[in-house]
Amino acid sequence: MDTQLAVLGGGPGGYAAAFLAADLGMQVVLVDREARLGGVCLLRGCIPSKALLHVAKGMAEARHLADWGVRFGQPQIDLAAMRARKAKVIDTLTGGLKQLAAKRKVQLVRARATFESSQLLRLEPVDGQPLPDDRLHFQHCILAAGSVPTTIPGLTLDCPRVMDSTAALELPDVPESLLVVGGGYIGLELGTVYAALGSRVTVVEMTDGLLPGVDRDLVRPLHKALEKQFAAIHLNTKVAALKDLGHSIEAVFDGPVQPKTQRFGRVLVAVGRRPNSSNLGLENTRVSLDAKGFVQVDAQRRTTDPHIFAIGDVAGEPMLAHKATHEGKAAVEALAGHPVEFRPRAIPAVVFTDPEIAWAGLTELQAKQQGRKIETAVFPWGASGRAQAAGRTEGLTKWIFDPQSQRVLGCGIVGAGAGELIAEAVLAIELGCHLRDLAETIHPHPTLSESLGIAAELPLGMATDIFRPKR
Repeated sequence: MDTQLAVLGGGPGGYAAAFLAADLGMQVVLVDREARLGGVCLLRGCIPSKALLHVAKGMAEARHLADWGVRFGQPQIDLAAMRARKAKVIDTLTGGLKQLAAKRKVQLVRARATFESSQLLRLEPVDGQPLPDDRLHFQHCILAAGSVPTTIPGLTLDCPRVMDSTAALELPDVPESLLVVGGGYIGLELGTVYAALGSRVTVVEMTDGLLPGVDRDLVRPLHKALEKQFAAIHLNTKVAALKDLGHSIEAVFDGPVQPKTQRFGRVLVAVGRRPNSSNLGLENTRVSLDAKGFVQVDAQRRTTDPHIFAIGDVAGEPMLAHKATHEGKAAVEALAGHPVEFRPRAIPAVVFTDPEIAWAGLTELQAKQQGRKIETAVFPWGASGRAQAAGRTEGLTKWIFDPQSQRVLGCGIVGAGAGELIAEAVLAIELGCHLRDLAETIHPHPTLSESLGIAAELPLGMATDIFRPKR
């Protein structure tokens, strides 16, 4: 079997690349191990987790209404119905992708693929499914193999009570207690779901703060809220050992935790992800990997092998679906000879907890590491009419800007719906906007989006809702 372009991986980066390449007139074969398109994001990551977080959010909002004198009874949870609804969401989206592939005449091949050379993939059947051929010769290949959960040596018990994120999203049950190992976004998001459903959730994080690397101004309101949602949060703590007791898991802690040994109904190990670059036969090509296993690429996502591009999680941080999608399109345009490079000023990131955290562009920590002078403008949501009306005053909006030119360099938001608000900041950073551009953009009132404009007004001395004495 021969093709002009082979795309290895059917996630958000892979299918975006395949579809655009077909739209540009290329012959495309997309190879993936899964029976359906979508990759980790759609099948067992972003989409199913957000579907469950939607349930958690609805339950939390019902509880918030008690402040307004509206009280509901104890929720009755039907796990089977919840699983079915989650499956319906996934089926709808994967079905749509299948139709789009067919309309674009992208050939889908379900197989395990490994490189035999820089222009040849060996295909092996999955679940006994027949293949049109066991070899695929290509002119070019876009590698979009994604990532896999990171494991911790010594904490990998052959026991269904110890779960990774994939198993946790299956909602096997609602354990009375759940230990989450890792205070990153995956652990906190899934911990939020299980806490809403009734589990007593304990989070263990080896560093001195949740969401390592994220702006502390954004994390503090979230940490305060999670202390109410979770049974316990233990920082500067490691899990030294896990033991299967049959009916529960015994965890031994190394850190300022008492007692040192505790038992949990289930354990979720969520300590990050690593690039899926091994066992692909890349040693049979000229592709180079860095020390962490990421495929090395240039601004057009070309690898050190002239026939192979790489995009998404396998090509470096941040491991985000929307980053992979844009990389895939850039790679295809580069292959088509267009003068394009993947050099974004801002890649937004969102943590879908309650409250949400979102940020884009330069952070204070990065500025400090770079020795770069910056100033910040912070608008607390306590001064927002919409936040007060909704009872969600824990949030804040923060701009990072150049003190000389006042050009915005970064933005961080914590609060309800932060993920929906960050897009304006991304556009502002990409366009090189200045504070006055944002301050003079009329935002609708009363909305949380106003916080972006008001925060920009603060350094200009134009803010109505915050009194800032002249220096």
